[in-house]
Amino acid sequence: MPKFAANLSFLFKEYPFLERFAEAKACGFEAVEVLFPYDEPASEVAKRMADLNLKMVLINTPPPNYTGGERGFAAVPGLEDRFRKDFKRALRYAQFLGAEHMHIMAGKAKGLVALETFKKNLAWAAAEAPSMSLTIEPINPGDMPGYFLDDFDLAIEILESVAELNLGLQFDAYHAQIITGDAMLAWDKYAPYVRHIQIAGPPDRHEPIKGLVDYPAFFRAVDESGYRGWVSAEYIPKKRTEEGLDWFRQAK
Repeated sequence: MPKFAANLSFLFKEYPFLERFAEAKACGFEAVEVLFPYDEPASEVAKRMADLNLKMVLINTPPPNYTGGERGFAAVPGLEDRFRKDFKRALRYAQFLGAEHMHIMAGKAKGLVALETFKKNLAWAAAEAPSMSLTIEPINPGDMPGYFLDDFDLAIEILESVAELNLGLQFDAYHAQIITGDAMLAWDKYAPYVRHIQIAGPPDRHEPIKGLVDYPAFFRAVDESGYRGWVSAEYIPKKRTEEGLDWFRQAK
């Protein structure tokens, strides 16, 4: 079975943020990811992880100054300077934590100018951070209306055009099911591009149990593909996080 990580922006929200690391460890997770950890000093987050022997799999960028604003702006024309400044700051944070991946969020935009802006910013980021794995993720328009990257074929077109070795696909099976109608077929098609996986149960983004996505079969397909990265649980628990972890115990 795959290696599972807990997304602490979704799971264990019954606890203050810095306490979630210990709760994840106690439940058997060996790694975590956090969407926007920037409100906490990197030194404090790193200490919690070191004390618990946890790995940071992924953080989102930008921004360090995120306070409920736009979810990224890498594809937004005219904001190139802001993207680069915030990317550099986010990169320092990610490197301090030893994060394996940085997810570059496109933001709300559309059209050919936005496409070229996104490609140029991704190429710049890949050159700026040659030792960091960078990812892009298609997000379904129901969850994030107006988000530029809402299609998997578009994501592959961008990856092939930019053609940087440290840039790959972030495959969220929940978004894949909603966007394509069949997450399993999407996995078969896009697996060669995948650097990181996230999971949740569509349509309501709850626990990843067998439903619209047959997760036991999906986990087997991931194993058989040769993927050796992390699979992060990024879902909204129906009740307390600990009460909904049967899927995790059964998959281990």
